[in-house]
Amino acid sequence: MSRLVSARSFRALFAITPVLVSLISCGGSSSNSSSPGLQVETKDLPGGIVGSVYSATLSATGGVPPYTWSIASGSLPAGVTLDSSSGSISGTPTGQGTSSFTAMVGDSEQPPKSASASLLISVALTGSTPITHVVVIFQENRSTDNLFQDPVLIGNGANIQNYGYDSNGNKITLTESALGVDYDPDHTHGSFNLMCDMQANGICKMDGANLIPVSCPAGATDCPAPDLTFQYVNPDDIQPYFQLAEQYTFADNMFQTNQGPSFPAHQFIIAGTSWPGTISGVTYPSDLFASENPNTGAGCDAVSNSLVLLIDSSGTENTRIYPCFEHETLSDLLDANGLSWTYYTPAIEEDGQLYSNPAIWNGPEAIEHICGPNQPPPNGTECVGSEWNNHVVLGQTQILTDIANGNLADVSWVIPTGSDSDHPGSTSGVGGPSWVASIVNAIGTSPYWANTAIFITWDDWGGWFDHVAPPTCPGAWGCGYVYGFRVPLIVVSAFAKTGYISHQQHDFGSILRYIEENFGLTPGGLGYADAYADDLSDCFVYTQAARAFKTIPAPLNADFFLHDTRPPEPPDND
Repeated sequence: MSRLVSARSFRALFAITPVLVSLISCGGSSSNSSSPGLQVETKDLPGGIVGSVYSATLSATGGVPPYTWSIASGSLPAGVTLDSSSGSISGTPTGQGTSSFTAMVGDSEQPPKSASASLLISVALTGSTPITHVVVIFQENRSTDNLFQDPVLIGNGANIQNYGYDSNGNKITLTESALGVDYDPDHTHGSFNLMCDMQANGICKMDGANLIPVSCPAGATDCPAPDLTFQYVNPDDIQPYFQLAEQYTFADNMFQTNQGPSFPAHQFIIAGTSWPGTISGVTYPSDLFASENPNTGAGCDAVSNSLVLLIDSSGTENTRIYPCFEHETLSDLLDANGLSWTYYTPAIEEDGQLYSNPAIWNGPEAIEHICGPNQPPPNGTECVGSEWNNHVVLGQTQILTDIANGNLADVSWVIPTGSDSDHPGSTSGVGGPSWVASIVNAIGTSPYWANTAIFITWDDWGGWFDHVAPPTCPGAWGCGYVYGFRVPLIVVSAFAKTGYISHQQHDFGSILRYIEENFGLTPGGLGYADAYADDLSDCFVYTQAARAFKTIPAPLNADFFLHDTRPPEPPDND
């Protein structure tokens, strides 16, 4: 079902210029120290293409919010404007070229202060990339501060912090833990609210991680204990991740799009939304999102009493519906353009056969036209639709076989089994770094290396502390549930920037946007998170020669996973 395709037209290659930041006092002096120093945080901006919607947001720190933005000199590309209150740069470029300008931000202090940054945006006619395959590896439940206390990344400028503050104002230094721990911090939307501690200005204070409940199994010797959410993973346990992040591109400003756990996250990574859509002729309001994991099972073949909470634009969860949705996903755009896709996912095993298990980690299972349940919801017991049978592979290790046999689809999603997912809650759950390395090594040592982009990210923050407050919702869309906390992102490709730290704001919608633009689909065509996200263009240099692949050492190799005798486990059951 898979095939090789030629490089498709997509978007501009772009240039980046260093940012020159200066602090200016309107009163002629920069000695006022009544507030932290104001500075422009944005260091680079993505490129654009003529006729395609452009979106990026300037950010600042310090000073006294709210901020006011302006263009002090130079100009934005024709067709693109700056919103003075939000710092959003948006529009549709109408001409090719590079626009250099100085962005200035002013704060609300009296007298006000200002800071400026020299930036550029390159706009080109539709170009082409060598990327003909995209693989999205979706791991589980880790924040950036928790998983990547890597001195090399930090030395290269990654925004990673080893301390935080609790709700009592105490400074808490993160302590080391193993990757496999038998306790599990809560990561529901309620715990998002606890850790966020939203202030009147709509910004999270990020001082409530100590309030997050932690599940402790019977007989645990290390739980309960103080400050379990203020931890980082022992670097020795995750060296393959460190090597990938150090050699390729690491994004330190990547956020999960949603403010909740796995079920909605797995909807966002295939569709850019967890909106229910139209079900049985009823179209749900566009500001509603599935916000939690269902109470029992998930998908269009879940038991009839399975329910999932919906959240509205005010952040209120007060409606429950059956967890089977109907709306367009990225797979539909791929189908419509003759592009192949595969979703590799764990399943349950009975009598030597793999079966679908109504589960929160299987995104397509909750989309009715993909699942094709054998009975109308909520009475279905099995997905039997053609989209399901042709594109959803029950058995995640099949991707290793498909790579070896030259059957890699144009776009692939890869979901791990529990023991290989990085999900806390089991001391045996330590296979994630080796599992990810086995996929990367399989691609890297195959003919696919020169034409594949691999995105490695985690579905939610897992209840672990992270110090960076998430951005606010982009305009009206998503308010009440967008965005969530930081999760790591590693971009691996023969054309990924080497040892690069991406500070550009990304989210799950960015991966969808990249796929859309790379394969010549309408950018932001779903109209959900993809329409408001960047395209990850700052992570690639397509004009360079394809770099040679170096094998990532790992404790376990592909052969282990291909012959793994452990029963398949869900990566997340909470």
